[in-house]
Amino acid sequence: MSVKADEYVAMPQTTANFAPPVAQVQPVTHRNHGDERVDNYHWLRERDNPAVLAYLEAENNYTEAMLAHTEALQETLYDEMKSRIQETDESVPVAHGDYFYYYREEKGKQYRIYCRKKGSPDAEEQVLIDLNLEAEGRDYLRMGNFSVSPDHSLLAFALDTDGSETYAIQVKDLTTGDLLPDRIENTYYGLEWGNDNRTLYYTTLDPALRPYKLHRHRLGDATSDDEVLYHEADERFFLRLYKAKSERYIFCALGSAVTSEVHAIDADDIDGQPIMVQPRVQDMEYFVTHHRSGTREERFLILTNWDADNFRVMAAPVDAPARENWQELIPHSPEVMLDHIEPFQDFLVVWERENGLTHIRIQDLHTEAFFSGEDSSFHRVEQVEPVYTVSHGQNPEFNSQVLRYRYTSLVSPPTIFDYEMKDRVRTLRKQDEVKGYDPAAYTTERIWASAVDGVRVPVSLVYPAELERDGQNPCLLIGYGSYGMSYDPHFSSNLVSLLQRGFVVAYAHIRGGGEMGRHWKEDGKYLKKRNTFTDFIACAEAIIDSSYTSPGRLVISGRSAGGLLMGAVANMRPDLFAGVVAGVPFVDVVNTMLDASIPLTVIEWEEWGNPADPEYYRYMKSYSPYDNVEAKDYPAILATAGLNDPRVQYWEPAKWVAKLRVDKTDDNPLLLKTEMGAGHFSKSGRYDYLEEVALEYAFILDTTDSASLSDWSSGR
Repeated sequence: MSVKADEYVAMPQTTANFAPPVAQVQPVTHRNHGDERVDNYHWLRERDNPAVLAYLEAENNYTEAMLAHTEALQETLYDEMKSRIQETDESVPVAHGDYFYYYREEKGKQYRIYCRKKGSPDAEEQVLIDLNLEAEGRDYLRMGNFSVSPDHSLLAFALDTDGSETYAIQVKDLTTGDLLPDRIENTYYGLEWGNDNRTLYYTTLDPALRPYKLHRHRLGDATSDDEVLYHEADERFFLRLYKAKSERYIFCALGSAVTSEVHAIDADDIDGQPIMVQPRVQDMEYFVTHHRSGTREERFLILTNWDADNFRVMAAPVDAPARENWQELIPHSPEVMLDHIEPFQDFLVVWERENGLTHIRIQDLHTEAFFSGEDSSFHRVEQVEPVYTVSHGQNPEFNSQVLRYRYTSLVSPPTIFDYEMKDRVRTLRKQDEVKGYDPAAYTTERIWASAVDGVRVPVSLVYPAELERDGQNPCLLIGYGSYGMSYDPHFSSNLVSLLQRGFVVAYAHIRGGGEMGRHWKEDGKYLKKRNTFTDFIACAEAIIDSSYTSPGRLVISGRSAGGLLMGAVANMRPDLFAGVVAGVPFVDVVNTMLDASIPLTVIEWEEWGNPADPEYYRYMKSYSPYDNVEAKDYPAILATAGLNDPRVQYWEPAKWVAKLRVDKTDDNPLLLKTEMGAGHFSKSGRYDYLEEVALEYAFILDTTDSASLSDWSSGR
């Protein structure tokens, strides 16, 4: 029997006595491999049950009441963060064809306005799409695709209006400004034009919100008549779509967590069918793009882990691209991870990672030496700080000799550079202005923690230059550690509000991520997942042992799979932390991974393991935060959720908080805030988002008794 809306709590919740909502216990017993788990809050999965919505609203009200004493602080933080941003701003124009494309933001408006100018950056502006107009009357808006036709006459774009990451495609005539009648629902990221300027390629979602079909749409035709070019039946595989910079091929990339298969579509042939590059081989990953230069032979360039843990670069003829015809161009290195390749007509850009730092390698393609397998004429782009992050900029022109890239560090705001690959000259195009911020007022460094098995784990730190290492400084330690995703050092103008109050901000580059190469990922997944959690604990201990902070002044934070990290380490070492911020946390691991109907579950069996296997089940249960809540003291906890989140269902943090509410033995705050009209990425408006950050920071400052520390450093 379902819980009714008026009986979801065991005691009334009022702001007068701050009595928390206590979810009704309705036991459901799960039996797997001879093991029984009693789930008292399984009913919170009933999304349409009024009692569930009432419970979530009650938790929101309780969070608001418990943080009411920080309202003035939240307003101060919001005003600080807003004051640092350039509210009226414009991106660096990107040259593409005869146009310069850019976006701008206007003071007081939540969303970007996308524009272009023809012939010159000083020409008359044409507004392509104003997302502020699209957002009118909506609580949420996110653009997932923005694709201009090859002749620059049409714009195809896709919008999500509720946070579910399900997008509707529309097409705008950029000559008249009118929307075409073509509208395609239930689509995902990935939208490309055929070279006839009338054909669109897009992907659609299955009931588990997995992109699984590739479609071809001709403008003016009914969407029901759209041809299905590919249907991926294996639930482990997602379908991704992208176009080569050369514009010669569109690629349909199929990927599980560990295996790839790519099909190439001739973008000039509007009736062409996908051609397989290389059939999938379990645990073999590869990425394909295309290169051509004048009369030189066309090639597919391939980045692959085939016999290369850290990946290598291969070439294949376009008419016979299978693996037996691959030729090695850049060999595997045990020290250097190859993250991505980006070919221009005369240069190949290789995005590399070595010893925890990102690098840009420029390979000269002017001669045939490289394509004959000789590693000739390459260099790395020198950077200006010892610890930094470089990443892709927008480079749509295949025949350009200039690479645009992004640069940042823990003290350097995001910066756009143009780099002349032939002459090796770097030009600063823009650095984000951060009002009232002086980078000289802060120090950044990297230290190393010793994991329980002796592995050295890097930790990046930033803190006020005048800081004394007396163990009394408040500290925020951030982590993720999953999917091989790297949490690279980057600047956040919002974090300046903590730095100015004397905080040490630290990033734990733990196993499960990709900072130190592919082995770093492999040593933090499957039956080695606990390394992620013990690494993070070791990082916290290293910071404490080095007298940067102390347990009573240390708050930790992570989102999504980083929220799993938060829940796991809170169970393992609750004494080590004063507070925990768990954003949309993946904390109900066993139940989610047993339910193939939940988005992402099947594909993630190759990250966490499939609990249908008893060994994986027992290992997963040993660290699943929800299954390991105990009757003991926990740190103060703020958890967040999104009702429409397709990646981490809202009920995971809701169930976790409900169980903690009953079992924990301390009086520390336990708060849940659910965005009732958003998804995994929280609120979409830039000002609305700052309100959420202000609330989280107020919780952090309150937890570390730092709320009264303002203007601590000279950086303001």
